[in-house]
Amino acid sequence: MNAEDLFRLHKSEWLDLEALLEQADRRTSTLSPQAIQKLSILYRLASADLALAQRDFPNSQLANYLNQLVGRGHAILYRSEPLALNRINRFVLSGFPQTFRHLLPFFLISFAMFSIPALIAGICTDLAPSSARWLLPQSAQDLIPMIQEKQLWVNIPTVERPFTSSFIMTNNIQVSFIAFAGGITAGLLTTWALIQNGLIIGGLLGLTSHYGLGWDLATFIVGHGVLELSVIFMSGGAGLSLAWAILRPGLFKRSSVVANAGKLAVKLLCGAAPLLVVAGVIEGFLSPAENIQTWFKWCVGISSGILLYTYLFFAGKEQSKDKNRL
Repeated sequence: MNAEDLFRLHKSEWLDLEALLEQADRRTSTLSPQAIQKLSILYRLASADLALAQRDFPNSQLANYLNQLVGRGHAILYRSEPLALNRINRFVLSGFPQTFRHLLPFFLISFAMFSIPALIAGICTDLAPSSARWLLPQSAQDLIPMIQEKQLWVNIPTVERPFTSSFIMTNNIQVSFIAFAGGITAGLLTTWALIQNGLIIGGLLGLTSHYGLGWDLATFIVGHGVLELSVIFMSGGAGLSLAWAILRPGLFKRSSVVANAGKLAVKLLCGAAPLLVVAGVIEGFLSPAENIQTWFKWCVGISSGILLYTYLFFAGKEQSKDKNRL
């Protein structure tokens, strides 16, 4: 085969590739998933033709043309993102919610590990306040005398709210990290963190309810609590997914399964981290504000939950369908 034969045989493919490259040069996002797949196929075919041309007629115009064409294709297909902002946008719009849905079973298990102890502790401390002495962890024991005197600890002075907000965010991040990192202990530390936090929240709500303060505490919690607890459940779910990979690697190498589970878990935590910042700001400024109406705090909590879970369950679904078609 000479250069003219090769040109006649593959001319139409090269022209199609050139047209796609022209379109991609203007803006890659204008290419449909089908067009991107076609571009990839044509690029590989042109690369094979270039190898043949460089072997049989390296100094020909055809070899130079193919070299330029393949070079343009390589620059389009393998170039890095023009801006880190593009990657962040893609992660926010599709990557994070898709990861959440992929790990949804672990999220639900995490939710149950928190909620069941919280419900039991709440019922016990409401019906029998003395049970708080053995149900609540030591860290919450100091609050019992205050609750018995019908006082809450949630009234934060205005001048201390910026510091308190920062402290709350740091504490929430610490709890979330423990819930996640506990996965490397085969889930034991994750389980302990979820159960302990469930006992604290449920036990305090039940105890305050017994002394007539339950509604006040619930009003304080609801504004930030939906976001805050959601992140804790996500962190716990990430830790449990890591534990599952350690305990049940299946037919694959445990190291590979754990590495893949770790990547997904870290993606979930990266998406959840900003939610902790928002929750911390709400908890530091909105939740303790006495001049803000109760109904507004409940609206903030409920609406934040609706917006968050609408986003998590529905964002990025179109991209998933496109990938499946490919």
